[in-house]
Amino acid sequence: MTPDFSLPEAVRRTRPLVHCVSNLVAANDCANLALAVGASPIMARAPQEMEAVAAISRAAVLNTGTPVEDTFRACLFRGQAAGRLGQPVVLDPVGVGASPWRLAWTERLLEQFTPALLRVNSGEARALLHLDSRAQGVDAAPDPDRRGTLALRLARKLNTAVLLSGPEDFVSDGTALWKISGGSPLMTGVTGTGCMLSVLCGVFAAAEPDILTATVTAAAFWKACAEQAESRAGRLGPGSFRTALLDAAGTLTSADCAGIPATQL
Repeated sequence: MTPDFSLPEAVRRTRPLVHCVSNLVAANDCANLALAVGASPIMARAPQEMEAVAAISRAAVLNTGTPVEDTFRACLFRGQAAGRLGQPVVLDPVGVGASPWRLAWTERLLEQFTPALLRVNSGEARALLHLDSRAQGVDAAPDPDRRGTLALRLARKLNTAVLLSGPEDFVSDGTALWKISGGSPLMTGVTGTGCMLSVLCGVFAAAEPDILTATVTAAAFWKACAEQAESRAGRLGPGSFRTALLDAAGTLTSADCAGIPATQL
């Protein structure tokens, strides 16, 4: 599959309203990234307004980081509303292996609705597969073949598309597997870059009905943003790199993204 780098232009033309139930650490950056690529974010979190927000949105990105009970209730109601409306949902189960409570709630969500895309790192994938999960938080698994297998297994188990992000990103629908290379190691020095990738997937899914095309494109686009940000500000420190990521997201052209390979394995 070839990434479709015309998607950012389609987003800017249509300015889709994308609903993000975000975590407290990354909410501001997630909203600003959606704005940078031309979408209109709404960051509503109250369970009581999920139906109303769903009615005016084009896609939802549900992030369960820094959770309280209402976070999971909001995600549950929003995911169910999206199912009734035929909207794409990206579920980002941040730190799902951190506690039995968090894992139990995430599995309840997955029983009640099927997201179009699950965005995880290796530790989160292992937790959802009930494997020994020693890689928590930032993706730490060094073996690309092993990480690709995790993405494939999780997609088959949950019958949905999976994006397993890290030094290389892997996208699977349970049958095929794609690897997206590139990016910058400086991404691990800025919190919330995985959460921001989830939002990017939701934004592109609002403009592209094929979730695999939207996801592979988002992963490649974010790798290109990271490379450009490192080139512009990598020597200045993580604060400048974070700002440069948003700048890149708002200014990248198709030619800037062309060097990011997406390979079917």
